Amino acid sequence: MTQASTPGKTEFTRTQVIWRVLLLLALVAVTVVLIVFRAQVQRLQAFGYPGIFLFSLLSNATILFPLPGVIFTSAMGAVFNPSWVAVAAGLGAAVGELSGYLAGVSGQILFENKENYAKVLGWMRKYGLWTILALAFIPNPLFDIAGFAAGSLKIPTWKFLLLCAVGKVAKMMLFAYLGAGLLSVFR
Repeated sequence: MTQASTPGKTEFTRTQVIWRVLLLLALVAVTVVLIVFRAQVQRLQAFGYPGIFLFSLLSNATILFPLPGVIFTSAMGAVFNPSWVAVAAGLGAAVGELSGYLAGVSGQILFENKENYAKVLGWMRKYGLWTILALAFIPNPLFDIAGFAAGSLKIPTWKFLLLCAVGKVAKMMLFAYLGAGLLSVFR
């Protein structure tokens, strides 16, 4: 089965639609589970850097309902080496953001008419991959929209992941050192 297209509109085969809907439902289910069990997810901090990676991954794997990953990073920066906290949290966040990317691949039909999605999609078309890097660095709860756009534009996964990781590690570096600095103020 092939994907047929007409100018301005993409048509999907029945199998493609079924797989896209199933993937989108799975991502929504993961989001709900992470929100319901967020207290248990926070216990991952007891496992050091691997726990920081996993917490960050899970807090960024939710779709449109982010968990407070940067607050956690600041707190861990006060306890552990801030540079390694930033690397663990940033890489975990980047891997977690693949959920938004996959949602874009699977459910682009759902977001085609949304104002914020259209704005980010326009930035992606105009500025290309720089949009992913900038939005990954800027603290904002709507980074998933960049993932949706990247997925729907079929940007290669490795490019999305690489730029997302660079932006997220840089952002987490700021928050980890902020946490370390705040701790030194109260000593």
